Amino acid sequence: MPEMPKPETPRQRRWDPVVKLTHWAVALAVLANAVITEEGSAAHVWVGYALVAILALRLLWGLIGPAEARFSAFAPSPRKALAHLGDIAAKRHTVHRSHNPLGALMVYAIWGTLLVIIGTGVAMAGLPFTPGTERRVEQSVSLAATAGSVNEAAEEGEDDASEDGKADEEGGEGPLGEVHEAAVNLLYGLILLHIGGVLFESRRQKRNLALAMLPGGG
Repeated sequence: MPEMPKPETPRQRRWDPVVKLTHWAVALAVLANAVITEEGSAAHVWVGYALVAILALRLLWGLIGPAEARFSAFAPSPRKALAHLGDIAAKRHTVHRSHNPLGALMVYAIWGTLLVIIGTGVAMAGLPFTPGTERRVEQSVSLAATAGSVNEAAEEGEDDASEDGKADEEGGEGPLGEVHEAAVNLLYGLILLHIGGVLFESRRQKRNLALAMLPGGG
């Protein structure tokens, strides 16, 4: 009796070095500005400039890179994302040559949010290596220091100084600062959803998808 063919299992995806490099470089830049650098400091601003270069490289790679890294391999499609949800509900496993449809929407959402963060950040700090950049950075540092002093005064019960300082801070931040902060908070939420999606798909497919993004993995 002939042996019955085994059902096809999803093939382990292979990500190229540029995709891996930009993925982890973006993660490190976001982490650095979230927990290491001080908001408004020179280090914070220069990490932001580095993020511009990293994201630009990844977007360029989406045009000239290998097939699975190109935009055409994971074009955003709400219809396909809904179909993928149906596959999950029906416990069907479909092989995708790049990100699955839900993952693709997440990638574009993260990229779009990063562009807003970068755009508002550069608008506030200015372009690097241009006249006035260091002055604007120093002003940002001064504003951050003032905000810190205001917080200390508030803890000591100096209510009047606290109110004046908060008004100055709000006036100095302006609409760009508010959009920047809102986009950063949105990015944190998207990152948590992204990690949750990777863990869920790893469990569903019974293989560690994160390994494909590690050096030497996948």
